[in-house]
Amino acid sequence: MKYHLVVLGCQMNHADAERMQAIMAKLGYAETEREEDADVIGIIACSVRQKAIDKVYSKIAKWNKWKNKKNLLTFVSGCVLPDDREKFLKLFDLVFDMKELASFPAMLSQYGVTTPISNTALIHDEALQEAARPATVAEKLNFSGLKPAENKVKAAPQTWEVEPIYNSAFEAFIPIQNGCNKFCTFCAVPYTRGREVSRPSADILEEAAKLIERGYKSITLLGQNVNSYGLDKKGEELSFADLLDHLGAMADASGKEVWIYYTSPHPRDMTRDVIEAMARRRSLAKQVHLPVQSGDDKVLIRMNRKHSMERYREVVGWIRDLLPTATLFTDVIVGFTGETDEQFENTRAAVREFKYNMAYIAMYSPRPGAASFAWQDDVDHAVKKERYAVLTEDLEKVAVVHTRELEGKTVRMLVRGKDRKEGYLSGHTEGKIIVRFASEDESLIGSFVDVQIESVRPFSAEGKLVNAAVTL
Repeated sequence: MKYHLVVLGCQMNHADAERMQAIMAKLGYAETEREEDADVIGIIACSVRQKAIDKVYSKIAKWNKWKNKKNLLTFVSGCVLPDDREKFLKLFDLVFDMKELASFPAMLSQYGVTTPISNTALIHDEALQEAARPATVAEKLNFSGLKPAENKVKAAPQTWEVEPIYNSAFEAFIPIQNGCNKFCTFCAVPYTRGREVSRPSADILEEAAKLIERGYKSITLLGQNVNSYGLDKKGEELSFADLLDHLGAMADASGKEVWIYYTSPHPRDMTRDVIEAMARRRSLAKQVHLPVQSGDDKVLIRMNRKHSMERYREVVGWIRDLLPTATLFTDVIVGFTGETDEQFENTRAAVREFKYNMAYIAMYSPRPGAASFAWQDDVDHAVKKERYAVLTEDLEKVAVVHTRELEGKTVRMLVRGKDRKEGYLSGHTEGKIIVRFASEDESLIGSFVDVQIESVRPFSAEGKLVNAAVTL
């Protein structure tokens, strides 16, 4: 029997999908890229953007027509707003929260689906594995800062309790935190993911240790508000800075070359000791993604961002002081409700001041469930498009200053795959600047190589391979 999975939205959804794939594999299903060949089809949905939700409706309409000719079970999970969930209940066979993923086999059984491997065998196998398992890395190493949570009510299960099937042999994503308490007025995440919950530190360290041992080159810690990690369990789990420090120390001591990233932090929760840990540990990649959203304090208040430009400027100051080689990425929304020309100019000024290497710019669009959905969307779409174009041009002007500094230099990069340009491979530097070079040697994919930069563009560079030695 076969299954097909459609994944929409952010990296967290893709990490969740890897755990869904693991469940399906344990049940004996084989994955197929062709929807029409599948016996079970699912979507990891994203209610954060309307375009993604529109795609869900388009897909399920097609799949439900197929049910007239074949036996087919459909399901949807992921980031789903309550209103969307109510509608999906009438369209999909199964609608569930990703927190319920571990119970998915039981859901299939209750629905009357016979799986290639019985649920009973699966549970029995897992029970035997648990009884015979060796001591974990966290148990072998008495990590400081971890206190046992005694006599506590067990928290609701989380997706990360399912061991994933990684879709890459050299890049991996580790969820460390789920949900958000910030309630930015433009964002639906608190209503789709719920309140902040931190994953046990020992589990994170254990997963990272396995990945490092297996030779993974790039590891990214994921969370809706990643640097709020541990704030919901003070005294029970490591702080975010301590977690980074432990991970960096582990990776440095392994003797393997690995870059550890995290995304996305919130300026309000960013602390200097996080940047200090990044400066101290070689394996903590020198790249920071710090969403600003707007360069105007009044707009930030309407967005309920809970940080001022003064606070943001302080954090960037730490980065420039302690991590002088680090690249800086951000997120920006143009045309938010009530944004004036003057306020937009303040955002332009912020882009020029902070000299971002990359900014993910979005034109504001109201999302059901977010607080601003009830407000008048009073910035004309044509004005939003113009501001988007202007800010993109500003970004290119500041970003190219950094890439020009790379010209003539030899840079370390991780080869990620074939480039769109025929006969080229591409990847990125430690700072996530895209680099491509002429080569058809696909055995280099997943390796660190050295490339001498010959030409640059605002967000990327091109060069020639000077060292193709595969690293451990």
